[in-house]
Amino acid sequence: MHRHFKIYKPYGYLSQFITNQKKAGKHQLLGELYDFPEGCMAIGRLDKDSEGLLLLTTNGKLSTKITAGNSEKEYYVQVDGSITPEAIAQLQQGVEISINGKKYKTLPCKAEKLKRLPQFPERAKKIRDERHGATSWISITLTEGKFRQVKKMTAVVGFPTLRLIRVRIGNEKLDGMQAGEVREIEKVNL
Repeated sequence: MHRHFKIYKPYGYLSQFITNQKKAGKHQLLGELYDFPEGCMAIGRLDKDSEGLLLLTTNGKLSTKITAGNSEKEYYVQVDGSITPEAIAQLQQGVEISINGKKYKTLPCKAEKLKRLPQFPERAKKIRDERHGATSWISITLTEGKFRQVKKMTAVVGFPTLRLIRVRIGNEKLDGMQAGEVREIEKVNL
């Protein structure tokens, strides 16, 4: 019987259970949040400085299906500056970013400026304050997931990412979870 979990990965944690790095002691790992069963794996990843929804499972086939398939992943992104309609349009059409030193054109995606400020727990490391200029929150929904893709996309259109929170994978949502919270779920809803 396979087990599935959804967690709110906090800022500063790696999306893994073990690390081979020599200075492993200074990294925070998922296993510190909950006593996950043996064979549990993260479905996809979030960078150390990204937050939000992360799915875990003991079912390798499900993990492959989600990461290799076209499941939508939605991110709320706080960007530096007051984002323009032109920048949103560029994101929607796809932009050229660099992946492993090679140029890559992202697929068209859903992107929009959020009308209301989202409510999230305070981040462990403070982001800058209003004295450093305006910020905006946008929603970006992708079906692909290249290395640091969202951050590269917002930088290319002139609005670097300050905070990135994944709020949805398929039909699984963050649903008001708190940073570090773990919920065991019966099945993963794609």
